[in-house]
Amino acid sequence: MYRISQLAAKFGLSRSTLLYYDQEGLLSPSGRSEAGYRLYSDGDLERLAAIVSFRKAGLSVEETRALLASGEGEQSVIRRRLDAIGEQIRALQAQQHLLARMLRVQSGEELPESVDKETWVAMLRAAGMDDEAMETWHAEFERRAPQAHHSFLLSLGIPEQEARAIREWSAAAGTATPAKPRRNFPRER
Repeated sequence: MYRISQLAAKFGLSRSTLLYYDQEGLLSPSGRSEAGYRLYSDGDLERLAAIVSFRKAGLSVEETRALLASGEGEQSVIRRRLDAIGEQIRALQAQQHLLARMLRVQSGEELPESVDKETWVAMLRAAGMDDEAMETWHAEFERRAPQAHHSFLLSLGIPEQEARAIREWSAAAGTATPAKPRRNFPRER
């Protein structure tokens, strides 16, 4: 059994954080010592590890509480959070582009433009990648980090529908036979 200060130290948390988690119904002590100290079991330690992970991933106290109480699959909650972060990133990128344009208009200075689809393809071609290498790159990106792949495509200014189509053929390319359909990438202008 662990006392509150021992458990807090294991996770780099303050005692008051654990008291708050108890107050919010996330983590209650398994018992009390004869002197009245809160005591936490190994099971409580595992639950706190999950709570800390969820909080670091940006889940709110309410989302964490609901997740722990419902037994809902972690994957669906994590996917929802990942989607929400993707939306926030896109909103921030839109704000960034707007502010850059405002600065450019006000100052008359040339500010670097963001990288768009054509620029990205031109850079890959300059690095020696042909269509097949680009297909492999997309397929690997989709396999390893599908949501990040989606966000990246949108960051290039690719419309949502086209980004989904690219992800679909990327997923298929990762599992297709050598006779997979060829994808035509824009040529450098």
